[in-house]
Amino acid sequence: MTVVPVHDIESVEVDRQSHVEVLFGDGVRARFELGPLRQACPCADCNARRIREQPVAPWIDEGQPISVTNAALAGAWGLDLDWSDGHSTGIYSWEKLREWVDAGTVGSVES
Repeated sequence: MTVVPVHDIESVEVDRQSHVEVLFGDGVRARFELGPLRQACPCADCNARRIREQPVAPWIDEGQPISVTNAALAGAWGLDLDWSDGHSTGIYSWEKLREWVDAGTVGSVES
């Protein structure tokens, strides 16, 4: 029996105005809407804001649009996203994306 690690990636699609879709090696297809994905940014600054109970990107909660201006693979480790609000320091690891979607905290499983 071959075990496929859940963070192996088959494909990634970035709709710069709407969402990121990741097909994991075990067949799970996850969709991440951009607003919640930006709010969940894993960088040190955004994590510090969450620890201090400060908003990460309050303009998103106020209904302002967010988009991806650039997307690139961060080696085999994850996805590097640059945002329309100028933020560009968070790398979204495959492991973290899968953790979020499995927990139902960010993203959803597509059928």
